[in-house]
Amino acid sequence: MNQNKRLTKKVQCALTTSAVTLSIALTSLFNPISVKAEESAIAPKEASYGYYVDVYKNNDKANMTPDSNPSIGVLQEFLKLYTPGDSWDNGVVLNEQIQKENMDKSIAITSNRTEEQKKAAYLDDRRHQSYSIISGLGEYAEEFRRGSKAGTTIPDTIPDDATSVLYNDGSNENGNWAEVDSTYGGMVNLVNTIRNSAASTSSAKAFYKYRRPFRWTDQVQIEDILMPAKKSDPSNDGGFPSGHTNAAYLTAFALAYAAPEKYDELLTRASELGNNRIVGGMHSSLDVMGGRVMATAIAASALNDPANESVKEEAVKAAEKLFTTTPSGTNDYADYQANKKKYEERLTYGFSQIGDKTKPMVVPKGAEALLETRLPYLDETQRRYVLYTTGLESGYPVLDDTEGWGRLNLFAASNGYGSFVTDVSVNMDASKGGFNAADNWKNDIDGTGSLTKEGSGTLTLSGKNSFSGGTDINSGTIEVTNESGLGNGSVTNGSILKEEVNGNVAIKKDYKQQDGSNLKLSVASQNDILTISGSASLNGTLTIQFEKGYTPSANQKVIAYANRTNLSTFDNVKIEGLSNAGNKEIVYETDGVYVREKQAATTQPGTTQPGTTQPTQTPAPTGQPTQTPAPSVTKKKQTIKVSKVSLKKTYGDKAFCINAKTNGKDTTLTYSSNKKSVATVDKKTGKVTIKGCGKVTITIVASTNANYQKAVKKVTFTVVPKKVSGLKVRRLNAKSIKITYQKAKKATGYEVKVSTSKNFAKKNTKTIYLSSNRRVQKGLKNKTYYVKVRAYKKDGKHRLYSASSKVVKVK
Repeated sequence: MNQNKRLTKKVQCALTTSAVTLSIALTSLFNPISVKAEESAIAPKEASYGYYVDVYKNNDKANMTPDSNPSIGVLQEFLKLYTPGDSWDNGVVLNEQIQKENMDKSIAITSNRTEEQKKAAYLDDRRHQSYSIISGLGEYAEEFRRGSKAGTTIPDTIPDDATSVLYNDGSNENGNWAEVDSTYGGMVNLVNTIRNSAASTSSAKAFYKYRRPFRWTDQVQIEDILMPAKKSDPSNDGGFPSGHTNAAYLTAFALAYAAPEKYDELLTRASELGNNRIVGGMHSSLDVMGGRVMATAIAASALNDPANESVKEEAVKAAEKLFTTTPSGTNDYADYQANKKKYEERLTYGFSQIGDKTKPMVVPKGAEALLETRLPYLDETQRRYVLYTTGLESGYPVLDDTEGWGRLNLFAASNGYGSFVTDVSVNMDASKGGFNAADNWKNDIDGTGSLTKEGSGTLTLSGKNSFSGGTDINSGTIEVTNESGLGNGSVTNGSILKEEVNGNVAIKKDYKQQDGSNLKLSVASQNDILTISGSASLNGTLTIQFEKGYTPSANQKVIAYANRTNLSTFDNVKIEGLSNAGNKEIVYETDGVYVREKQAATTQPGTTQPGTTQPTQTPAPTGQPTQTPAPSVTKKKQTIKVSKVSLKKTYGDKAFCINAKTNGKDTTLTYSSNKKSVATVDKKTGKVTIKGCGKVTITIVASTNANYQKAVKKVTFTVVPKKVSGLKVRRLNAKSIKITYQKAKKATGYEVKVSTSKNFAKKNTKTIYLSSNRRVQKGLKNKTYYVKVRAYKKDGKHRLYSASSKVVKVK
């Protein structure tokens, strides 16, 4: 920032426009792939069947090809391994290596299963899958069972005659796994809705005709207590994909959407159920992987369907009610690191990478809906980048489908970015609660992008980060719990930077602290030092919290720096956690900031006088009278005014300027955007460039100086999609019409109105919400209809609409 530049007049701007040792590779967490910063990098790719979220209802037995049935098509990478025959036992193995690996894994896992594993596999086989996944709610599972009236007739203790008697789950007294008409019925309803969204694996099993492992080799034995569940007719008992695994993940995704606080645990529980299908001998690793891939696509499809909006909302409300209750019982999935290890191993089961390992990650259309409640402070584009930067490396069998469903790692994605391939701005509103108030990004984040923190919430960075674009804290708090949490760039603190690390916290370049901000250091040892490799520009408040039980040394260093800009100092210093804190003060040395005992009032000439505000140099005796210090100056209030500008913009509009001015003399105006995926702003000129659709807040900051206080003004714009063009309506027959139109860039979906009234009177109008640009409307009775369309962009729970298209009349 140029402090000498005068901006007392209007800113000028020119408008221009388990048993086997497994390995896994993730695009960012382990072996980074090359990524493009352009938004085209996250553009979806259409498969031969279309986009799954658009055609998911085509999963029925009337469609039995990869091009007509998405449940078959999303798994068609399997055709590189195996060609189905016309019978259950005459298919042709195309890749002997992967076939052997698949069977070897089943042999190893079933040969080494413990009694505890056998029991778990039995329960997961015989119980309703949705009931089984409840345990993923951890300490809230028992309350959910009670409040949802969930039930099972399969007891925890396995019957003595289970080896000869088939026990089927009768669920609760009504024959349901849980009740929609219950305290937590909203969550139950979402599970049921997703599980009934054309979710059956029957078509895919019938198409692929891949045998269960015990039918490939007698070295795989079904556990004895599951023998009664073995089907006698192999012709209708395919293994790929696993239906139990599919059902488990569908339930987990539904509950995780409603209760994102348990996202990791629920996904881990689903992976556990899938793995238990291998333990029991019922399925192979490839079967389980296929079940997960299919479930992921189905869940995203159901969550994207506008017809399910109210179902989703009620589920979230029910979960909020659940989390107000007192936790009880144990949480078997409380260990994050253990969950992570299990889940990520089971994504690939350690199969050899037989395909191209260097393919860029592909993010499926609509996949961002799976993170909608887990990362609510990110927009859709940002959530797609999260999926993009946490995906699996390419080349694994089954997982390289065209759309990218197989390579998604939702466990990693639920814990934030894996890489900043663009500049990232995060706006967290603490008043909304939940993850808007506080969240923790646990992944190791690399990349060349920057991080800007906006909003009142707290974002914790706990990964071993190496992103190089720098960190700007404009509002709220960034908390660091890893020594390298701040990455490799410079840090500008305009709000609160808090560290909770036992050891050095590294700022690899410069650190600048602005007026009114706070640096909070936690000190528990001699090695707890904030280490700034570059220059330190100090201002605002320094808070030093000495942890309980630790006594600081006589010369405790708390901040190290290469140099201190203009001998800058903190305005205020707070020392906490010590009974004798009043006897402590900080001293600024050439290499850093130290905490020492307060010195006596008199000092030797020429020494540094420590202090808790600004150090002073004691003058050498001159025999002259001591000068009286100049009185302190009260800073004037500074006001920012913005010229009138339209707050509603359309995607594609030209760049424009926020023409701001301030009454402060010799102060500088700077601009920042809280959502760079919607609009970017030139830091110095205020020139705004539209990048997407949504709501974006531009923050204008007038810097402080000796005479003026810092001032902040925020201007919020709404950017809507372009008006839909190319609307065509054609009569197909007496009772149906076909509606088509051009897709609008950046649109989430479309609102189509079909009316018998040219004025679109409400009582005569049917409103349809679509994610595609075509529709066949059936069941029409009148001769004449009027149709219009407008695009919308989802922003949280709201839709931001474009202008309506022209009205088309059809007879």
